[in-house]
Amino acid sequence: MDQKEINMPTKYDPNAIEKGRYEWWVNGKFFEAKDDPAKQPYTIVIPPPNVTGKLHLGHAWDTTLQDILTRMKRMQGYDVLWLPGMDHAGIATQAKVEAKLRSEGKSRYDLGRENFLKETWKWKEEYAEFIRKQWSKLGLGLDYSRERFTLDEGLSKAVREVFVSLYKKGLIYRGEYIINWDPATKTALSDIEVIYKDVQGAFYHLAYPLSDGSGVIEIATTRPETLLGDTAVAVNPKDDRYKHLIGKKLILPIVGREIPIVGDDYVDMEFGSGAVKITPAHDPNDFEVGNRHNLERILVMNEDGTMNERAGKYNGMDRFECRKQIVEDLKELGVLIKIEEHTHSVGHSERSGAVVEPYLSTQWFVKMQPLADAAVDLQQAENKVNFVPDRFEKTYLHWMENIRDWCISRQLWWGHRIPAWYHKQTGEIYVGTEAPEDLENWEQDPDVLDTWFSSALWPFSTMGWPDTDAKDYARYYPTAALVTGYDIIFFWVSRMIFQGLEFTGKRPFKDVLIHGLVRDEQGRKMSKSLGNGVDPMEVIDQYGADSLRYFLATGSSPGQDLRFSYEKVESIWNFANKIWNASRFALMNMDGLTYEEIDLTGKKSVADKWILTRLNETIDTVTKLADKYEFGEVGRALYNFIWDDFCDWYIEMAKLPLYGDDEAAKKTTRSILAYVLDQTMRLLHPFMPFITEEIWQNLPHEGESITTAKWPEVNQALHDEQASEEMKLLVEIIRSVRNIRAEVNTPLSKKIKLLLKAKDEQILQALKRNEAYIVRFCNPEELTLDTDLEAPEKAMTAVVSGVELFLPLEGLINIEEELARLQKELEKWTKEVERVQKKLSNENFTKKAPEKVVNEERAKEKDYLEKRDIVQARINELQN
Repeated sequence: MDQKEINMPTKYDPNAIEKGRYEWWVNGKFFEAKDDPAKQPYTIVIPPPNVTGKLHLGHAWDTTLQDILTRMKRMQGYDVLWLPGMDHAGIATQAKVEAKLRSEGKSRYDLGRENFLKETWKWKEEYAEFIRKQWSKLGLGLDYSRERFTLDEGLSKAVREVFVSLYKKGLIYRGEYIINWDPATKTALSDIEVIYKDVQGAFYHLAYPLSDGSGVIEIATTRPETLLGDTAVAVNPKDDRYKHLIGKKLILPIVGREIPIVGDDYVDMEFGSGAVKITPAHDPNDFEVGNRHNLERILVMNEDGTMNERAGKYNGMDRFECRKQIVEDLKELGVLIKIEEHTHSVGHSERSGAVVEPYLSTQWFVKMQPLADAAVDLQQAENKVNFVPDRFEKTYLHWMENIRDWCISRQLWWGHRIPAWYHKQTGEIYVGTEAPEDLENWEQDPDVLDTWFSSALWPFSTMGWPDTDAKDYARYYPTAALVTGYDIIFFWVSRMIFQGLEFTGKRPFKDVLIHGLVRDEQGRKMSKSLGNGVDPMEVIDQYGADSLRYFLATGSSPGQDLRFSYEKVESIWNFANKIWNASRFALMNMDGLTYEEIDLTGKKSVADKWILTRLNETIDTVTKLADKYEFGEVGRALYNFIWDDFCDWYIEMAKLPLYGDDEAAKKTTRSILAYVLDQTMRLLHPFMPFITEEIWQNLPHEGESITTAKWPEVNQALHDEQASEEMKLLVEIIRSVRNIRAEVNTPLSKKIKLLLKAKDEQILQALKRNEAYIVRFCNPEELTLDTDLEAPEKAMTAVVSGVELFLPLEGLINIEEELARLQKELEKWTKEVERVQKKLSNENFTKKAPEKVVNEERAKEKDYLEKRDIVQARINELQN
């Protein structure tokens, strides 16, 4: 071995080993999909981060899970494509660029559309570079040769194709509807871009007088400023209080306009006064009532939330200032009956935080019912989309079954311009993938498409669709898995499914792995206002990418939120340091072993056979659990095998032959150390790519990089159950002796007398075969092994499976303390006996549980009863 391998630093320094490694991977093209027909394709498209800022812990979590899947599948022999890319994020990015311009005393209108877009592209390039640096710092195995952006030419072509196709099918239409309007950004919002918050408001009870002077009708509203646009009052036609008034007229207070009383089943007779003001231009339900009764739609507000000329004397006032003034005026007129405090749910813009205004507007819509029906039907088919955990399928279906038409136009400049043109003279609409030929007579719709419209095409538009002969589309679509948070099932997952079905005839992905949100240690959502956000890049600077990744991947089960903890990340750094030190020890004791010299055929000790068996079990467990996306359980299995079995036991036991004189035993031990370490690094690699590559490069190996090394497989020839049982017995004996030493404050360096009474001849022979380990780890000056031993009169005792241990007291302890200790042990085994017997007496368990599980419990019962009886006997002896 060269000096680098022998002189590994004593302490694990993640910054040193991670430096330059990612560039080496990328330059080596290890992450690029090879289009190898001999291999089965495995595809993941990255959920494209927005080019509005830097990545947060949620992104780090999401991409780490994808990296684990793609690294593992690559090692398992798949032709893996993990396609990177970013989203233009219309509203969010435009808002950021406009804020930047405002700080310079400019607005987008000063620049004009073309120059504003140039500024936004500059922003995109700057932030895309930040994101790529963060991807590299996390160690993400992305195929940069296929990186895409939602506004690049290929994706723009796909967007136009989809828009035109849906328009021709009658599934995209232009209409006047009540939409969610953000007065701050002056754009429409889809339903799911509206966040509802409870707000302290009021019910304003008003008296609308009948025009014939015969009385008044009481109505209640939370938005008195919209009264100016009322065109009717509705009552339920079955309501005896009002049905005789249907068809009569009311005088609209302040405005003085006559409005009709209409009968409509929409009105709830039990709510309020049973009479409702109808403002078709400012409320979605009123809009529908207005359509049924041919009512005029009077818009009394501007796009920025101020009142317009239809609002009369309130023209130019902010909507909330107008509310205050109109309430005063209604009070003065004597028509304000009362103001009742009321907490109600108010929609706010997800992007700007402004109170959303239901607003009459001409927009573009997707007719959702036929698309949603097809997506719902898919979930009954064999090739449905599998949600992990499956409970999220219900969430998805509930939304799809109750879907409303999707408003897809946005009053922005940054985004996919709607491919519709209006004739300047005739007003005719032309929709096409290309502009009309006589362009000077046409004007393109100024609006852009909702960001989610292009994101919905991401799994196939990134592969070259609409060119169905495109190489990548033909080979890598549909994709294998999508990894995303539960918060965007409606926004994104559902839309990808119905668009994928509509345009490719296939589900866009086989599985959807849903994770939760990253929260702080107290379980709170991370936010700027709480100041509890954590920058993943700072965590990496402190503890390394591998520690952060392992924590994120193994810190929760699928679908659950994750609580971030620096303490836990630090404990994983300690785990990595343990791996580093164990590997360093192994490498320093390999004596120049080459890959070709690794030989597992030599005579093996029980420790050798056991560690190879445990490796087999770990390979099987890790592979099966990873295929089920149970990464938390994978993490536990790897941690237990590496820390407990390999580092704490096998390496300690390997020192016997390594420091001994038997050259054949040395050679076998070196080979097993090299083999087990190699296989373990491969298993751990998807989780901790940097440290595993560094160690693997120092190990005897073949191939260029661990990224393309073969995934470990169970080797039955190296499986030995008997050795496992023997080792289990040895570990129990050594631990028991150590525990007794600790209780009586006897250091390991002090020699003791140790008597081991075997239950039968078979166990005795196992003890004799492994006497060297008992001597090495228990340090007796005198060791007695037998099946027929007289227990010393005064001794410390312990009971393990099939063996009684006796350590003669000889003044080490007093009898009272030993009796107290045995009493505790008796209580322990009594409880275990009670627990297992309760389980076995439960018919539900014995009849329904697998036979293997029931038999295991019966074996435990036998073992616990035996241990309890032996402890009781020792108590009796000491008390006599």
